[in-house]
Amino acid sequence: MLARERYDYLTSDRSQFLDTAVECSKLTLPYLISDDLSFKTSHRNLITPWQSVGAKAVVTLAAKLMLALLPPQTTFFKLQVRDDKLGDEIPKEIRSELDLSFSKIERQIMDYIAASSDRVVVHQALKHLIVGGNALIFMGKDGLKNYPLNRYVVSRDGNGNVLEIVTKELISRKVLGTELPTPVPNNVAGGKTGSDGDDVEVYTCVKLDEKSGRWVWYQEADDMILPGSKSTAPKNASPWLVLRFNTVDGEDYGRGRVEEFIGDLRSLEGLSQALVEGSAAAAKVVFLVSPSSTTKPKTIADAGNGAIVQGRPEDVAVIQVGKTADFQTAAQMAQQLERRIAEAFMQLNVRQSERTTAEEVRLTQMELEQQLGGLFSLLTIEFLIPYLNRTLLILTRSKQIPNIPKNLVRPQIVAGVNALGRGQDRESLTQFIGTIAQTLGPEALMRFINASEAIKRLAAAQGIDVLNLVKTEQEIQQEQQEAQQMQAQQALMEQAGQMANAPLVDPTKNASLNAATQPPEE
Repeated sequence: MLARERYDYLTSDRSQFLDTAVECSKLTLPYLISDDLSFKTSHRNLITPWQSVGAKAVVTLAAKLMLALLPPQTTFFKLQVRDDKLGDEIPKEIRSELDLSFSKIERQIMDYIAASSDRVVVHQALKHLIVGGNALIFMGKDGLKNYPLNRYVVSRDGNGNVLEIVTKELISRKVLGTELPTPVPNNVAGGKTGSDGDDVEVYTCVKLDEKSGRWVWYQEADDMILPGSKSTAPKNASPWLVLRFNTVDGEDYGRGRVEEFIGDLRSLEGLSQALVEGSAAAAKVVFLVSPSSTTKPKTIADAGNGAIVQGRPEDVAVIQVGKTADFQTAAQMAQQLERRIAEAFMQLNVRQSERTTAEEVRLTQMELEQQLGGLFSLLTIEFLIPYLNRTLLILTRSKQIPNIPKNLVRPQIVAGVNALGRGQDRESLTQFIGTIAQTLGPEALMRFINASEAIKRLAAAQGIDVLNLVKTEQEIQQEQQEAQQMQAQQALMEQAGQMANAPLVDPTKNASLNAATQPPEE
């Protein structure tokens, strides 16, 4: 089956989720998701919502998720030696040295991520997750690329594992660089094309090969496979990341946060429209003049501020909208809806700061985990682990980092409330050392705690490079030897001084010695 036909076949399963995502997008960020009927986004007319509460809620929650998943000043993972390999294949004595080396590799990986545009694309994908509940990220050579829900279809098994992905893009024929058949007007088989025939629909079909256990994908345009488009990737390091916000058993697509509170957003949208239109009507000033009065309407219309005209006050009246109580009721209800939406999207405790600390990141992660019902568990499985594995594969192939033996070292995600990050390791280590010092005293601390090992672990926990900072064992031994030699020399000098002041060698105290030193008389 052709990729185009497969895409059209799987579109029916996506239609319900896409319709819901489009409605959620209209209430929050109208430009984010659209239906597949209008292919060119530049030709769409966006309808602006009557309220901005939904847009602010989505942007705030996306920023918090971004801070928790990819923190700017700390790592979201750590490389850890498998405990079952310690003592057998890896000596326990070099555990701290390995932690320091892994900390250096982690900084290199985070520097690579910071220099790329990954955070920009991930932030865009998070907004799609919050609004539409689904997002697709492709980790290509030129960086990350986000696919909205109207540009891809997916098929999963009963356990939620991805089996097949088909994407749809509109790409210029000049960019493809491949000779394709000349487009025929109104050609249904060839798909949609641009007005001048320069654009062509390109389908990318991604499948999991059961025999090799690898991901295989290729591209089609005008029902023909593009040369050089076939590629493969390991199963645990796929560049295609299919993300979901919330999952329901048996469904191929996820559901977003906006869908969970779409009732409040709909009500707020209607009340906001009524309040805006009613306020505009109430603010309009219209004068009524009795048809049987001697006061002429033209006289009132032409009269300036403070002018004196002839007429009777009872002949002129002003239309007043007697809806003040109704407006107050609607405004109070709108405030309650805004408060509920703000609580649902965690807008009430937004902290403004120029520098984000590790403790703030940890508190944000705990808050998201508690209020979003295990969102981190899902994002860890579907985003962080595949994203980290693919990044490690890319950096290892380009020799930017050394090869990491998978059977000895495993990466551990440190995002989420149940994970132990390096900040928590440092806190636990310092608390442990402090407890021993307070409970058993400094003597027990000096007797049982290895100071050099504790320093190395603290440095690894904080991600500090100890090169030329912490003394090595050789330097410590050399300094001890030099100190012992100086002490020995000082002791000899003191001993020599004491011997010089002794009575036996002092001429003033020993007469025989004084006589012996006197010159003989002539």
